[in-house]
Amino acid sequence: MSFDSPNLATLINGRDILLDSIPMLSLDVLADTMVAAVAAGQRVASMFAVSTEDAQQAAEMYVILADDHQSRLFGARARIEGGEFASLTPRCPQVQLFEREMAEQFGLKPLGHPWFKPVRYRRSWTGRDAWDRPADQAILPGVGDFYSIQGDEVHEVAVGPVHAGVIEPGHFRFQCHGEQVFHLEIALGYQHRGVEEALIGGPTKRSMHYAETLAGDTTIAHGTSYCQVLEALGGCQKSARAQSLRGIALELERLANHVGDLGALANDVGFLPTSSYCGRIRGDFLNMTALLCGSRFGRGMIRPGGVGFDVDDARLTELLHRLDTAEKETASAVNLLWDTPSVMARFEATGPLPRQVAIELGIVGPAARASGLARDARHDLPSGIFHFAHLPVSTFDAGDVFARAYVRWLEIQQSIEFIREQCRAMPSGAAQVAVGELAPNSLAIAINEGWRGEVCHVAITDGNARFARYKVVDPSFHNWSALAYVLRNQQISDFPLCNKSFNLSYCGHDL
Repeated sequence: MSFDSPNLATLINGRDILLDSIPMLSLDVLADTMVAAVAAGQRVASMFAVSTEDAQQAAEMYVILADDHQSRLFGARARIEGGEFASLTPRCPQVQLFEREMAEQFGLKPLGHPWFKPVRYRRSWTGRDAWDRPADQAILPGVGDFYSIQGDEVHEVAVGPVHAGVIEPGHFRFQCHGEQVFHLEIALGYQHRGVEEALIGGPTKRSMHYAETLAGDTTIAHGTSYCQVLEALGGCQKSARAQSLRGIALELERLANHVGDLGALANDVGFLPTSSYCGRIRGDFLNMTALLCGSRFGRGMIRPGGVGFDVDDARLTELLHRLDTAEKETASAVNLLWDTPSVMARFEATGPLPRQVAIELGIVGPAARASGLARDARHDLPSGIFHFAHLPVSTFDAGDVFARAYVRWLEIQQSIEFIREQCRAMPSGAAQVAVGELAPNSLAIAINEGWRGEVCHVAITDGNARFARYKVVDPSFHNWSALAYVLRNQQISDFPLCNKSFNLSYCGHDL
């Protein structure tokens, strides 16, 4: 269903727009427009607040809507006076976390929010507090009210934030009846580093480093998005060679993580052959990234204006040789999963996420595609080399652990073929070009399909062409609520398997 409104400005992925070209609506009109757009099939890609200089209690709220079917982006804004506004969450559930984030960062209270609590447990940037706390009272991660259920034999299980493995911290609070999970609430914030705040006033020499470490396993996707924002504001046209190399790096990042996830899923059901093989093969794909730039996680590869490292024919030949070997070994290891009845018995019908729930929550990435939603920024909102290289969108309709695993397998095969095509037809040209002076009083947006899903960066410049606001939305920000949902009416012993089937990022959420 197509939705067009004069209340929305058309945005282009990887391009900038003057702030004056973005409509300033009343809060009521913006809310009604958003609800109508989402009802017509659009989704909220980003929603954030920006401080204003004219009044301490005023702020502007920006909304970025994505129309995946029509491959379009839209934007609008509204002014919030007095630090309060009517919550849109009851009418549009996918904004619930964005509204809580604005309260935490800017003291803007969404009146009528159904579950109003902090996101990352920290003080607002402006010093205002939406929770009416004393000035010397800090909120700590995991401290606060949790949803609870009363009844005979209903008990509570708390997991984390310290876990058995060498992983990041996060707290999970289960309401159970015996082994059956009635409700799961997830508390994050332990990995908060204040990256968005650190980017304000940039770009500086540290800004690229911040972008690469927003989520360490998504270095290429976040680094690419940051560079595209700079290139949009600086009017930079990158070479075809640089675009191709960026695409190869992005798909290598996808391959390493997808293969690693399939191995981890096998481990969670005690199937050691695939677990062992995929653990090693993941390292092989990481080493292919190191072959390009010297870093297994791709740091230093993506740079404003192109890439930091070019390749010669010998290196491309070596990459293709390694890719051929890894393809055969991955197929042997992964197909063991689908051919083993005991594995399939644990994967199928575990942790289902219905398609309609995925729509209402605004889920992205393989988790959305496993629930039948054809959402993939490489196809819907292409940028760079993906304007010219067609990758089909891999979907499944079961929405369970098996679907989330199988979609990864489909994407592994497509990414290998994409890299092979790019290496064999590598364009000539410079690997990097200069980025011009950034445009003042402008907004730029960059969206890329990271291996977990959509990575969205939005930058707003001031009159001096410096970052007045830099907003990052990692796919985990959208998808943690889906993990909480799929545990309902599951056995608590299914939690590790469901958790790994999403494999969300703590630090990507906490920023």
